[in-house]
Amino acid sequence: MALDGHPAIVYIANVRTHSGYIMREKDREKFVELANKRVNNAIKAIQLIGNLSNKSNYDYTEEDISEIFAALNRELKSCRDRFNSPNGKRKPSFQLK
Repeated sequence: MALDGHPAIVYIANVRTHSGYIMREKDREKFVELANKRVNNAIKAIQLIGNLSNKSNYDYTEEDISEIFAALNRELKSCRDRFNSPNGKRKPSFQLK
């Protein structure tokens, strides 16, 4: 489309650059909203796991504790790796025996 014989200039509203990528402000807002919600939910879930440490209410072994923290560490590493390479997903898989 041209105006008065000159090529039209299209402006993209609400964009910013971050690490060489153009990110729409809307995408950033959605990321922040979801990240805040999901990280807070994860923190609450981890706190609930910590509640299992009460020996007067629960019986567990050192092996149980090691398995729990190995699973959590494995999933945190997988999550971090996905930010570096967003290909593929892992399914949650943890079960004490």
